[in-house]
Amino acid sequence: MNRNHLHQFAWVTSFSIVLSGCATSSIPVSSNEKLFYGGPILTMSGDTPEYAEALLVKNGTIRFVGSKQQAEQLADKTVQVIDLKNKILLPSFIDAHSHVNMVGFHQMVANLYPQPDGQVSDIHSLVNVLNTWKKQHPEVIQTMGGWILGNGYDDAQLNEKRHPTATDLDRVSTDQPVMILHQSGHLASVNHKALELLKIDQNTPNPAGGVIRREANSNIPNGVLEESALFTAIGSIFKDVPPAVMFQIAQKGIDAYVKNGFTTVQEGRADQGTTEMWRSLGQQNQLPIDMVSYPDITTSKDYMLKYGSSRQYDHHFRIGGVKISLDGSPQGKTAWLTQPYLVPPEGKDKTYKGYAAISNDQEVKNYINLAFKQGWQVLAHANGDAAIDQFIAAVKDATQKQGQADRRSVLIHSQTIRDDQLDQLKALDIIPSFFSLHTFYWGDWHRQQTLGEQRAARISPTATALKKHLIFTEHHDAPVVPPSSMMMLDATVNRTTRSNYVLGENERVSPYLALKSMTDWAAYQYFEDQQKGTLAQGKLADLVILDRNPLTIPSREIKKIKVVATYKEGKLIYQDSKN
Repeated sequence: MNRNHLHQFAWVTSFSIVLSGCATSSIPVSSNEKLFYGGPILTMSGDTPEYAEALLVKNGTIRFVGSKQQAEQLADKTVQVIDLKNKILLPSFIDAHSHVNMVGFHQMVANLYPQPDGQVSDIHSLVNVLNTWKKQHPEVIQTMGGWILGNGYDDAQLNEKRHPTATDLDRVSTDQPVMILHQSGHLASVNHKALELLKIDQNTPNPAGGVIRREANSNIPNGVLEESALFTAIGSIFKDVPPAVMFQIAQKGIDAYVKNGFTTVQEGRADQGTTEMWRSLGQQNQLPIDMVSYPDITTSKDYMLKYGSSRQYDHHFRIGGVKISLDGSPQGKTAWLTQPYLVPPEGKDKTYKGYAAISNDQEVKNYINLAFKQGWQVLAHANGDAAIDQFIAAVKDATQKQGQADRRSVLIHSQTIRDDQLDQLKALDIIPSFFSLHTFYWGDWHRQQTLGEQRAARISPTATALKKHLIFTEHHDAPVVPPSSMMMLDATVNRTTRSNYVLGENERVSPYLALKSMTDWAAYQYFEDQQKGTLAQGKLADLVILDRNPLTIPSREIKKIKVVATYKEGKLIYQDSKN
């Protein structure tokens, strides 16, 4: 791989580093070799846990993994010796799907998450948080073209159990536009000034694949925008944001991932501008980790035909393929199901099943055929089983026309996938990437509002996938939820809801297999299993150190594990000063 590294310091004391909570001295050294020992080293190779005594790293790659005695015999005289002090070392985490730039955006705007990630519990507290943020961050509002912005509200967790309306947000401002993004990323609320600037009124029709919600018994917009109506609005807001601000947002996003032990990350529904921004950051040696971009095929087809995709990194950046979105979110009740929602959204009858993002099946087939013909890996967003049916049909059609090949298509989210659909994924070599964190964040909501007990217990069916001999990956879809690697692991293992209810007990998997979905199997998804995902000679020294071993502590303690340090190709890029 062609790689150009962001310069990082390593530290040594008498040719030795002691990880006492990853605290180090500050003497820079020239040695490019490190020897890790003194704690469990989990290789992630094989179907069951395998440990090594020592790991030797040189020039960014793993030189040796095995006994401490052999490692010491192989090591250079100037090797930096790192004592893990009983902390665990394993391959760093690989982000199977998320939106890094929007994670950075969340760091800059008002935090409207409910607990445990924020403090918003009702519309009153939401308005208070926005008003406080507005007073404290006038410079951000100015750089965002005068917009007051927030992210992460969730109607499922608001006491009112509804979306804030334009009238509610007028309590923040009547002369400045306000937009707040739903935690799913598929809906938003705006105030009346924003509706005016976006030119949305009672005569504005619903766009294809989206909805402008209306006041009861009228065509007057109430401020809530769904799917394509939202995406169009976001595009108009961001088009004039200065490049320097976009770079700042991107770098804040990267920081959030590194702190959670990720060294390969994804821009999961990119446009041309965002993709070129990441490329530019790479060329400026500003990417400390690997960034893989997947432009939206419906909006970036010409761009992709010009630039294509690559399996090789250039300054830690590459275009991995394309993204296509086929429906919305189950928690927002916009995912496309074959059976009705348990409780339909306001204004919909009991037959409501959500809707397709692209209603024309032939159009979807055409996009997948183009991707297969061009050799682009496809990531398909499909939460509802009707959307999954649509994707499966398109992949079947494209495979018949373009022939068999190692394409590793990925079904993102796969929330309500049926057993018969899992069988078809196996036959078509489609990898399911599950969002098991739904069990915690929206498990109770799915039981009571969207799916009912039986269907809710089957979301993200990881154990069933394994029984059908399918590997799977896990993702957090940040900023839908924060990019917490340990919360991901906890949800995949325990499947507990906010109310501590175990949702789908039979779909729980072991901590080791859950870790496989975040390392080894995620590397395979990216076509990078020869370079990443396990600790083996010749692979990249992408490493994470945790303060406790997920395989040996009580499973309910997993979410409390802390990331102590993150290494990219042997270089320390994050350490937790508190551990």
